[in-house]
Amino acid sequence: MKRFLPLALVFLIAAVAAANTAIEPGPRDAAWVKRHEGFVAEAHQGGIDVLFLGDSITDFWRDRGRAVWDREFAPLKAANFGISGDRTQHVLWRLCNGEADGYQPKVVVLMIGTNNTGLERDGKTPRNTPQEVIEGVTAVVSELRTKFPEAKILSLAIFPRGEKDSPQRAQVAEVNRALAKLHDGRHVFFLDINDRFLDADGNIPKDVMPDLLHPSAKGYEIWADAIREPLKKLLP
Repeated sequence: MKRFLPLALVFLIAAVAAANTAIEPGPRDAAWVKRHEGFVAEAHQGGIDVLFLGDSITDFWRDRGRAVWDREFAPLKAANFGISGDRTQHVLWRLCNGEADGYQPKVVVLMIGTNNTGLERDGKTPRNTPQEVIEGVTAVVSELRTKFPEAKILSLAIFPRGEKDSPQRAQVAEVNRALAKLHDGRHVFFLDINDRFLDADGNIPKDVMPDLLHPSAKGYEIWADAIREPLKKLLP
């Protein structure tokens, strides 16, 4: 005799299976939590006018981009809350667990979503679909609007990555086309500076992004040059 699951349970299982991980806030490992706690402490000190938020591309302002950061952004009372490897769900968790408390930045520079694209380390399992990534970045922007209602959000297009014809490059481009619609000209300002990282043929020069993902010192100069005036216009 066959036994059938109750219809409600079938729908629940289907919903769980189809859950979008990009919008489900969650932490990572213990070392990651420790870094997060450091940002929480920094947040509670206040005095942050410009918040840079994101993954390794933001995180590495501390390393290969340090000289540019010290020259361009440190004088603006900027803080760097970037953590290498983060995805949208991790940034959502951080914002909901203290990193948005104790201060009200004037501008948030957001760069997140690239780690939600492509495949997991097994090289087979997709991380998120383009639509899921779009929902993830949109959720982060929404949370920022809630936590920092007076701030201007400079939402940057996900930087190009990989070879010109790679599936991941195409996925990033698809996501960016949708994210451009977040721009409202009042609170959210979408900015696509990706052409500045490409040569005339659409390739990423190795001296700009040696691994075709993370900017070099030259890449961080390009980034700073591209947002200098837009950021200035958003600061009161």
